[in-house]
Amino acid sequence: MPPGPREVSDLELSAAAEAVLRARLPSIAELTVAAIIVEVPSYTGALSGKMGANIEKAVRLALGRFLDLASRTKGDDPSIPMGPAVDGARDLGRGEARSGRSMEALLAAYRVGARVSWRELAAAALEGGLDAAALAQFAELVFAYIDELSAASVAGHADELATTGRVRQRHLERLSHALLTGAPADAVLAAAERADWPPPRTLTAVLVPVDQLRKALTPLDARTLQPAEDVPGLEDEVGALLVPDAPRSTLLRALRRTDAIVGPTRDWLQVRTSYDRALRAWRLGLAGDTDEHLAELVVRADEGALEDLRARVLAPIRALRPTTAEKLTDTLRSWLLHHGRREDIAADLFVHAQTVRYRMGQLRELYGDKLDDPRTVLELTLALAARG
Repeated sequence: MPPGPREVSDLELSAAAEAVLRARLPSIAELTVAAIIVEVPSYTGALSGKMGANIEKAVRLALGRFLDLASRTKGDDPSIPMGPAVDGARDLGRGEARSGRSMEALLAAYRVGARVSWRELAAAALEGGLDAAALAQFAELVFAYIDELSAASVAGHADELATTGRVRQRHLERLSHALLTGAPADAVLAAAERADWPPPRTLTAVLVPVDQLRKALTPLDARTLQPAEDVPGLEDEVGALLVPDAPRSTLLRALRRTDAIVGPTRDWLQVRTSYDRALRAWRLGLAGDTDEHLAELVVRADEGALEDLRARVLAPIRALRPTTAEKLTDTLRSWLLHHGRREDIAADLFVHAQTVRYRMGQLRELYGDKLDDPRTVLELTLALAARG
């Protein structure tokens, strides 16, 4: 078991350093909480209401007890300063579990809090006259102390989930299952009530590799649902998330470092349609925003029909030698996309405009007047739009 803060340092603060640090405690606590609110999205809005008061109280208590610990003299009972702070950290962890915030969000808050509080404490300690050697001991004590509080909060979080939290999690999983299997609206509403989950206006389905789920969950709303099992159509290596009331740009930015595919945003009771589209996109090997892949999703909705269409409308070209067929196929696709503008086609294919003219002559020989027929043009466009 690693040593706690009482064992790692023999630091004794001078009266001057202690005075400066105690005077700075309120502002350090305020800066620490503000940084957590800004940098950990799950805590956005937490400064208002009961949760904000709980967070500030926990930070003030932790910093005050830290100074009690740092300013003790040799021979003092080392157990007195730590007890209330550890109990407070454990209670904070329990409260975070009850609020629905994940362990990842809690640990992210501790990382931000450790960085900001150390920066401010170090500045105050230097102002109070601490020399370099004492500052190193001070740093060791700060981080050992925060490690102990973090461990206590994690234990409290786990204890809460092991009791009431675990029951609620089962209800949340049943709610997710009801949403994704098309259960009647009254059944879904009853499941949401049992899970103590206030329905949002919208939900967005997100699919992400299971080894990236933690990374994906950390910046998301604490109300995000995570279907655990019996998800229709989902493979073992893929996890699903149902994200409430997320502005699309914010959600995409939060997931930019993952391989997630994001379905359309829907009324929360219609999230199954978002999930179905995300699942189709995943199976096609797409990533990112499904709104950016609508054309490909439409064209490839029936792969068998698409292959039959390609075989029929491209039959005149496929009868040629492979190299010639490839060049003419590329030229035909560019001709369709650029509405026959020869210079644009030449630039797209990196060939001379006369080459484009020659190839289009070949295509006219193969297709004749059909290249002027709107139905044929539509079929060729569809056949070539999602060409692999």
